[in-house]
Amino acid sequence: MTRPVLTTSRIRLEPMTSGHLPLLVELDADAEVLQHILGRARSVEEARAYWAPVCADRDADAVGLGWWVGRSVGDDAFLGWWDLSPARPVPAAPASAEAGWRLARRHWRQGYAAEGAWALLEHGFATVALQEVWAETMAVNEPSRRVMTRLGMSHRRTEHREGNEPLLAADRGPVVYSITREDWLTDRAAPPPTKP
Repeated sequence: MTRPVLTTSRIRLEPMTSGHLPLLVELDADAEVLQHILGRARSVEEARAYWAPVCADRDADAVGLGWWVGRSVGDDAFLGWWDLSPARPVPAAPASAEAGWRLARRHWRQGYAAEGAWALLEHGFATVALQEVWAETMAVNEPSRRVMTRLGMSHRRTEHREGNEPLLAADRGPVVYSITREDWLTDRAAPPPTKP
């Protein structure tokens, strides 16, 4: 199984490839987009070094998981990326995966993050047969936490990590949310989350 193209009413999610590298470099050049990740923008060199191996990840692709680039169905505009990443090394039949998303700032607060993530949850639970999907963000990243809640995820834990990074401070540290396949089956009777 390889990653399929996934579509919603507004988003076309296509498997990420090296052809998307310029878009990813541009996205990571925006310090505000990375404020809860690095607290700064990535240089072109840093972004290329980070994304090149992700674009070439065949292990996750072999089990139908990995990274997708989202484009607007209406005008083909680059929206951002979404992922459903298994543990490493990638098991033959993954039981869980981490969900994530990052959108270009001009597409924030329009419901795209939840809409694309919902499509990945559906793919992960219905096609790949995952048992759990989890996501992590920083405690202060309220917009991502709201997306997780809209997806039916529940707060599982707040992590306290050692380090001198300001992003790791106890009040700002990582929080983990998750949803099980069983909960998703119950929630999927409701329409996918959209922004009013």
